[in-house]
Amino acid sequence: MTTKTLLATIAAAALLFACLAPRSPSSIEASLIAKSPAQARIVRQCSRVSAASRAPAGASAGVSRRGLGFGLLGVGGLLASRGAGAAEVCDSSCETDVDNLPLQTTRTGLKYRDIKVGEGDTPPKAFDVVVHYTLKIETPTGLKPFFSSLEGNGRPLDIRVGTGMVIPGLDEGLATMRKGGVRRLYIPGNLSFPNGVKAKPGSPSVPPNSAIVADVQLIYIPGIDDDLEIVGAGEDEE
Repeated sequence: MTTKTLLATIAAAALLFACLAPRSPSSIEASLIAKSPAQARIVRQCSRVSAASRAPAGASAGVSRRGLGFGLLGVGGLLASRGAGAAEVCDSSCETDVDNLPLQTTRTGLKYRDIKVGEGDTPPKAFDVVVHYTLKIETPTGLKPFFSSLEGNGRPLDIRVGTGMVIPGLDEGLATMRKGGVRRLYIPGNLSFPNGVKAKPGSPSVPPNSAIVADVQLIYIPGIDDDLEIVGAGEDEE
């Protein structure tokens, strides 16, 4: 075994440990890594590994023993090429056009505009989705963000849809999105934070039951998307 292969194996083992560890959107440190396109591939592979161990009963995550082993070695190689910088969920160009997009309203009072419609299936209840999102509240000077998964190290979050991991408005909005989709949610107070959110330096506070806005990007649905690139993976063993 060459030094390069050994280092890739060690990196893959570390990633496997991170993939299988519990993750919660309440903690940035408990999320996945994805800033550059190379890191996005790492996220997709890590998500597939996670789904293999945590998909609902009867749901296949599509990972074979052989595919898992070779795929993790490929991830080790990708770790060395990851770059820096994260794109915004809705940049200045998006902000200019978003209000002109069709507005949809659900029976709960949630409203949304699809900035980009994704592809494939929507996530079944209790499936994980890998997402970026920014939460904003209206202030006298306009919308101001009070949370963003793009802050700091820019790691996306792993959310289990329909299980109450996030506020009801965000949960409902994610349930009808598809891979690659970007959506702006207008979340009414009864689907928002019942206890509010405390202010932090540079960010406003959110009073209890306040209406908020969420910009959401659904990156990947582990166990649903079958076009995942597993580097070096072979066919399923019989």
